[in-house]
Amino acid sequence: MGILEKISEIEKEIARTQKNKATEYHLGVLKAKLAKYRSELLAPSKKGGDKGEGFDVLKSGDARVALIGFPSVGKSTLLSTITTTQSECASYEFTTLTCIPGVIEYKGANIQLLDLPGIIEGAAQGKGRGRQVIAVARTADVVLMMLDATKGDVQRGLLEAELEAVGIRLNKQKPNIYFKVKKAGGLSFNSTCPLTRVDEKLVQMILHEYKLFNAEVLFREDCTADELIDVISANRVYMPCLYVYNKIDQISIEEVDKLARRPNTCVVSCNMKLNLDYLLEMLWEKLSLIRVYTKKPGEPPDFAGGLILRRGCTVEHVCHSIHRSIAQHFKYAIVWGTSTKYSPQRVGLHHVMNDEDVIRIVKK
Repeated sequence: MGILEKISEIEKEIARTQKNKATEYHLGVLKAKLAKYRSELLAPSKKGGDKGEGFDVLKSGDARVALIGFPSVGKSTLLSTITTTQSECASYEFTTLTCIPGVIEYKGANIQLLDLPGIIEGAAQGKGRGRQVIAVARTADVVLMMLDATKGDVQRGLLEAELEAVGIRLNKQKPNIYFKVKKAGGLSFNSTCPLTRVDEKLVQMILHEYKLFNAEVLFREDCTADELIDVISANRVYMPCLYVYNKIDQISIEEVDKLARRPNTCVVSCNMKLNLDYLLEMLWEKLSLIRVYTKKPGEPPDFAGGLILRRGCTVEHVCHSIHRSIAQHFKYAIVWGTSTKYSPQRVGLHHVMNDEDVIRIVKK
């Protein structure tokens, strides 16, 4: 029996098993087996052979965004509209057959946008080049999920299930579980809060499925068995996702309003160029990018060439982005902006910067 057949059998067994107190251990073991087989499926093949056309695109710019969706939802039209790159668009499915990169120039930042071929159901098992598409999506900073507003929530559910199957967790935080494999000493299990979804026996059974008999597990929050499996697998990617509903010109204003009020959602029409400026604004927020401007003594700030950094960056990060040797000779910095108590303020290396702050670095 191949891996795909084993995965199918386990999925069927999970579906027909009633969820109650008596079956939770059995379900936990089944989920662990399923996760193990799926990670085997994703592991690259050792066999040589024809490589075919590559999907890998060199990472460039300040951030990378992966455009994912079913065929004919308007991914290529969006890429052609908001970037200078032209991606082939047509009314038939599977117009795009390889990965096409484009660059969005927004607020001084260069954001790389990857137009990936349409995903079909069963992509996680490798159907329709799905595995290659998903492998590229794992390298992105944000997933832009393109959906057809005329088809309701069917596409969203299917795409989320496909990405979940390959270890991409959308808009989720990493579970707060400490896990460490030991050489001896058996299982050390502890928690800092009351656990309602798992107990020591279930944790032990899941670890035995991975052939782990000596380990240290500490729950810092009330997590599920699935979240524990994610921590043990250690190959999960947690990334923000923006759901973009296209073709809003084909549905009623009430439906548009309903979709627009959902969290992490933006409604657009690529053909009529509706709401694309708000989409770029939401993308900027999701990427957590900020601009920091530099200033030379006796001169006005350089607003033309700002540094693009991540939210939460410190003065030390600013120094490294200018030149790696500056931090070693750093004396102090003078900062103007919203991150200071008063402007200008003299700060050290660990001062956290805000968007549109101005900085002047003084060396020893």
